[in-house]
Amino acid sequence: MDLDFTEAELHRYSRHILLDEVGATGQAKLRAARVLVVGAGGLGSPLALYLAAAGVGTLGIVDDDVLELSNLQRQVAHTTARIGRNKADSVAETLRALNPETRIETHARRMDAGAARDLIPRYDIVCDGTDNFATRFLLGDACHLMARPLVSAAVLRFEGQLSVFAGHDGAHPCHRCLHPEPPPPGLVPTCSEAGVLGAVTGVMGTLQATEVLKLILGIGEPLAGRLLLWDALDARFRTVRLRRDPGCALCGEKATIHDLSGHGSTVAVCVA
Repeated sequence: MDLDFTEAELHRYSRHILLDEVGATGQAKLRAARVLVVGAGGLGSPLALYLAAAGVGTLGIVDDDVLELSNLQRQVAHTTARIGRNKADSVAETLRALNPETRIETHARRMDAGAARDLIPRYDIVCDGTDNFATRFLLGDACHLMARPLVSAAVLRFEGQLSVFAGHDGAHPCHRCLHPEPPPPGLVPTCSEAGVLGAVTGVMGTLQATEVLKLILGIGEPLAGRLLLWDALDARFRTVRLRRDPGCALCGEKATIHDLSGHGSTVAVCVA
């Protein structure tokens, strides 16, 4: 582990280094980590901002969408002047201004099966900040098959949920243990259809970042095997235990999903 920090780095990360649970060794772990953020919208904005500020060494940002005026109510890593630009490029500009020490890799492309095979093996941890079930299931399957933890958050209206899926370790449930199949089209509305309070995406994206930092540092108890639910109107959190499904098609004893051939072309849509 390279513990050789510049004076500027020691000053920038001094509040981290003061923490017994982090220290110089933990900060070096953050600098060496590679994290992929899928979706540069309402969740991806606070998530990427806090990961870059924390000193994560390499951040990959995946989004092929362009910024619209209606995004700015919650997608706080962008600015009005960047409307019409690719979101991954826009977020990258903000992150580089925030922390030049973090390497930003932009991927302005669709998150389909080909992109998953190409990108996920390059990173240590994957974060899902999308709002469509096709991409969520693709990421869940791909991360399990490629042995990468998936930190997944979702929001709708005034509610959010968060979990870490690490079924590849043989001890925790995978994404399909919780959701075996996507719901029928139209059954669950998206944020663009039902709305979302902007600050809710900020809270859930920040909680996502916290889980990523815990995983990198090896501290605390990650949300693997647990689902965190938050109701903003009641200001209430609750946690639900998740169990492995022995009959799961992805991680069960007689799993039937062994590759990504069941996934067609999927667009990585950020929180609308």
